[in-house]
This record gives sequence, structure tokens and C-alpha cells, in this order.
Amino acid sequence: MKKYITYATTALFATIAVSIAAPDKDAMMAKEKAAWQAFKDKKSDDFRKLLHADFMGVYADGIQTLQKELDSMKKWEMKSFSFSDFNVVSSDPDTATMTYKVIVEGTSEGKDVSGTYNAGSVWRKHNGEWRAIFHTNTKEEKPASP
Repeated sequence: MKKYITYATTALFATIAVSIAAPDKDAMMAKEKAAWQAFKDKKSDDFRKLLHADFMGVYADGIQTLQKELDSMKKWEMKSFSFSDFNVVSSDPDTATMTYKVIVEGTSEGKDVSGTYNAGSVWRKHNGEWRAIFHTNTKEEKPASP
């Protein structure tokens, strides 16, 4: 009986340690949505506060630094966005990697860019605050018909 109590206590403490260490999925999804909303609303100051100074973005049209990401905001007219299939994996207490689908309705430089995108972000805790350090998304392509 003593052995089972020891196992149960160990499992309890391990569960507590993991839950404390891992970032909360809902909180991280809220951060990601806040970044998208700030970008959509063209609130560059709010957007900048959510990104790490060393931010990098990888997209079909190139690799972007924080400044290039802020500059691209001016070219977008996003009407709406919505997330699905959101997942968070944490390699350590200060890093969260997210993957999700995002349905976007909008234009960039006057061209329709609406569609479903596969997206991923890496957030890192910096001075006690979560900041996005990496983001990528690519538009889903329909498989070629046989």
C-alpha cells in the first residue's frame, strides 16, 4: 500500500510541475489572436509590443524582420480572420510553439489573398512577457485532380 501512495504522490507532483511549466493553451491562443487583431487593425504599436525585437517571419514572398513585418501591415486590408485546429507545444517553460489554420479574408497590395492558411508561431518569454519571435504561414493548395 505504501508503494501505491508513493506512486500516486509522485504522479501528482509531476502533473503539478508540468502544468506550472507549460504555457496555457488558451492564453497563448489569445496572444496569437491579439497579434493578428493588431495587424488587421493596423495598430503598429500594439503589434510591435507583441513581437520580439529579433522577430523573423518566413512567407512565400520572402523572409521578414520586425521592421519589414510592420511595413507589410500598410499593404494589407484584412476584413476578417478565424482560427481552427490550434495546438501548443512547449519545449520549456519559456518557449511555446503553435500551429493552427487561419481563414483570412482580405487583400494585399490590391490582390485577393483570401483563403485558408497553415500557420505556425514560436513565442518566447522575454523579461517576463511573451513575445512572438517567429511566424510563418502558407496558403493551402488544393491537390491536383488526377
